[in-house]
Amino acid sequence: MNDVPANLPRTAGDLRAAGHLPRSINQELHDNLLAKLRAGEDAWPGIVGFSRTVLPQLERALLAGHDVVLLGERGQGKTRLLRTLVGLLDEWTPVIEGAELGEHPLDPITPESRRRAAELGDALPVAWRHREDRYTEKLATPDTSVGDLIGDVDPVKVAEGRSLGDPETIHFGLVPRAHRGIVAINELPDLAERIQVALLNVMEERDIQVRGYTLRLPLDVLLVATANPEDYTNRGRIITPLKDRFGAEIRTHYPLDVEAEIAVVRQEAHLVAEVGEPLLEVLARFVRNLRESPVIDQRSGVSARFAVAAAETVGAAALRRSALTGEEPAVARPVDLDAVPAVLRGKLEFEPGEEGRETEHLVHLLRRAVAETARSRFAGLDLLPLADAVESGHLVATGERVPGKDVLAALPELPVLHDVAARAGVAPDEPAGRIAAAVELALESLFLSRRLAKDSDDSTTVYGR
Repeated sequence: MNDVPANLPRTAGDLRAAGHLPRSINQELHDNLLAKLRAGEDAWPGIVGFSRTVLPQLERALLAGHDVVLLGERGQGKTRLLRTLVGLLDEWTPVIEGAELGEHPLDPITPESRRRAAELGDALPVAWRHREDRYTEKLATPDTSVGDLIGDVDPVKVAEGRSLGDPETIHFGLVPRAHRGIVAINELPDLAERIQVALLNVMEERDIQVRGYTLRLPLDVLLVATANPEDYTNRGRIITPLKDRFGAEIRTHYPLDVEAEIAVVRQEAHLVAEVGEPLLEVLARFVRNLRESPVIDQRSGVSARFAVAAAETVGAAALRRSALTGEEPAVARPVDLDAVPAVLRGKLEFEPGEEGRETEHLVHLLRRAVAETARSRFAGLDLLPLADAVESGHLVATGERVPGKDVLAALPELPVLHDVAARAGVAPDEPAGRIAAAVELALESLFLSRRLAKDSDDSTTVYGR
């Protein structure tokens, strides 16, 4: 997909003749971001819920040329946001062909590349690097070494006859190899403090130190990082001198409203069956209830990945039910929500003293989300005719072996059913599974408001008097 265009210059002379001038990474991001803002283009595709909070702060930091650390609980989209920085880089950038670092042909920085540039002059060969190759990401783990990030002496080069003090004996680490690019370090506090010290010179003086001698390299990198605020006390911290060198510290957050929560789930979930908007709203409200619940450890947070996994679980339950009943297409119904608490309980951290009651709490909060969604969807709609029909003997059974057409067949023809389907965004001529999903939501709301009873066993639920 990233074939180099044939019309790009192939030597330093051609590059100079074309009027190409080296730009720093900060200037490149500055210019490209300004161009997108002036053109009204979306500079942050796929980022939901940050448009009025996080993104303006990040844009100001990039325009100022600052290194950035994003602080926020797990699952707030920090890494996803950093990866979108790639879209602000030039699509292609020239580098010295065969050089160990991504040096600009008109601005070499290593002794070897400077020697080649002096010998070859305008004939210095030029290669082109795609912007995807200029983004380097590292998960900070406790076993990360200075050699991994900065570099170390290469014993093979020493064995070839070079002296130990020769700068060309260095095997460069991740940061120098990202020259003229972006380095992202995830979970920075997990990096041992002695390793964080190695980044000080990179961020301030833009040089590197290896094994007791300094190799002056005018490195050109944008350093960005992520951290969980709780990590400062739990697993580690960002040392004060390093924290001081970040020009911007930006706090991220979970989606601020239900619509943004739904948009994140819709964008990120890989659904194996159809999950309608009402059920996505239930899951969004469920996650928001979890984030406000005193029984959940809020210091750990409730990741957006929880809502995504919940939607995928509901879709999988619908697909399994479709296989058991032969109903097509596979459409999720409220009965499929029962799979969520048991499957996803382990993704949450509960407060001490709640052992043994985890599922009870999750079921309660899920039911509350169903009630809130039904109230929102059916506001002003009189569901009494539906309740009266069920109380008069039209019992409705649902479950993993009950197709949607059987749910509808259990009820008489009622005008309110068409209104219920319309409020759920379902047309009268759509498949029975979609209409049954809306009707089940109405029945569940009647049960939660104590207008109907509900009896359940392992596989079947019956709504009645």
